Amino acid sequence: MAQTDSQSSTFPEIVELNVGGQVYVTRLETLTAVPNSLLWTKFTQSSPGDLPKDGKGRFFFDRDGFLFRYILDYMRDSELFLPEFFKERRRLQKEAEFFQLPELSKRLASGSKDSLFTEDSGEPEEAELSSPVTSSSSSGTTLRSPGASAGYITIGYRGSYTIGRDIQADAKFRRVARITVCSKISLAKEVFGETLNESRDPDRPSDKYTARYYLKYNFLEQAFDRLAEAGFHMVACNSTGTCSYGGNDPGEDKLWTSYTEYVFSR
Repeated sequence: MAQTDSQSSTFPEIVELNVGGQVYVTRLETLTAVPNSLLWTKFTQSSPGDLPKDGKGRFFFDRDGFLFRYILDYMRDSELFLPEFFKERRRLQKEAEFFQLPELSKRLASGSKDSLFTEDSGEPEEAELSSPVTSSSSSGTTLRSPGASAGYITIGYRGSYTIGRDIQADAKFRRVARITVCSKISLAKEVFGETLNESRDPDRPSDKYTARYYLKYNFLEQAFDRLAEAGFHMVACNSTGTCSYGGNDPGEDKLWTSYTEYVFSR
């Protein structure tokens, strides 16, 4: 009779983890890449049956599931690149201490400001943190223009399209009624300029926020191009949709409507 994972004395080559509700799948050699770390100890000095598991048999760690991605990157790639304007450095340091990664913890604790700036321009860039396994030079990153302020812009659109009977090829696709802009007033005006329609929220101070602006065109890619030129990067998106029939007959055309938001950061 074959042994189950909990009965086996060895760990599988591919390991599934549940860290604070976030699921990760990685190689055993990644988890054991840093000697004497907590993960190295758990997965070399213990057996699968010794470690706690969730309801689906994944090895469970009651830690911050979102920050664990940086712990895993550090162990996987022998270096760590933090995003621009990373604001959870202290929390990540605590995670590094828990997972017994002293070199990473030390680098996070010391000179946090200095490590986030270049020597030449003083502009923020990704901070490279090398692991004790190997070290390598940092790669170039796209920096924002001097004087440009950081912030978020959310682009939203409500679209619709129809699918005819038998999935006809001539169905209307992605009819965008209006592209909305939600952000700080000054950021929206900087990025979109004269293409921004302010009629629904006129004369609002530049240091305030709005969710009532929209663009004078209906091409998402045009909005994305302007955001990219201003140094913004997409960090999240979400979408919801509904379907209805054009009439009482299920054989009639199906009308799909959706609302989508894209979040950009600089």
